[in-house]
Amino acid sequence: MKIAGHTLGTPNHSVPEALRLFARAGLDAAEVIYQDDYISGLGIRDSAAAVEAARVADGEGIPIIGLTPYTTAINATDELARQQAVDELKSAIDTAHIVGADRIRVYAGAWQPGQAGHAEHWSQLVRSLQELAVPAAQAGVVLCAENHFGTMTQSARDTAALIREVDSPAVRALYDQANLTFAHDESIEEAFKIQSDLIGHVHVKDLVFVDPSAPFVASETARVHAEERAVRSRVVGDGTVDWPLILRHLSEIGYDDVLSLEYEYRWHPQDLDEPEVGFRRGAQHLRKLIAQQEAVASGSTTGVRS
Repeated sequence: MKIAGHTLGTPNHSVPEALRLFARAGLDAAEVIYQDDYISGLGIRDSAAAVEAARVADGEGIPIIGLTPYTTAINATDELARQQAVDELKSAIDTAHIVGADRIRVYAGAWQPGQAGHAEHWSQLVRSLQELAVPAAQAGVVLCAENHFGTMTQSARDTAALIREVDSPAVRALYDQANLTFAHDESIEEAFKIQSDLIGHVHVKDLVFVDPSAPFVASETARVHAEERAVRSRVVGDGTVDWPLILRHLSEIGYDDVLSLEYEYRWHPQDLDEPEVGFRRGAQHLRKLIAQQEAVASGSTTGVRS
């Protein structure tokens, strides 16, 4: 498997600087935010920045494998707003082609529990993804709907339902167990039972609960605000997410692709090591777990230490 760094973890670095940091930290690839006014992201429709990022990525040996837009209105019932969001994601597909990325993280619209009009917003969401699946497939890009709070696919169950209704190989699930865990949605076993045949990308992060019994609250889609948090972010391996079990299940379903370290330094720097240290430690831990998994699969643990 390839281990990618995510520019969520490099808020004080330009994209070229982040790519160089990922190389120094021993990573294999990069997932880059696609958003205006974020120093470690590619601006929307900024083709010059995309070309430069591709040049640096090639020079550093850190291919950009994915983009992460923050577009949320693809489920809007206002047609103008929906179309503008679809057009923004089409521009992300164009930018993915420039940088050589083959996947795009997609928010399944903006949504809060108890909000009215679920059926109408869901219909618009399906419609938008069916429209986007055509240019995505033509560009060799997979749109990955994330298990993410504040969207219509917070749970694995809703993510799977959406992808099956869209019914296109260009739309897959972005599996994020940490999101499922802190939102009190599916366990690892449940998540794989529901969506294992649909996974197109994986985000990796870790956490510890401050109060496991606290109900999940998030008033925003992109992040959980400090006063709403019942968890603390951790470098992978320092928290409670069972990554050995997750990697075993990924191996069982034949997933041998990218693990993207979604290091949440942009939102929660107080919880985490400096980016270069955190990315290096996280990657080393994942590689150790992968080596252990491979040794078990081969029937021998000789030379592999826990």
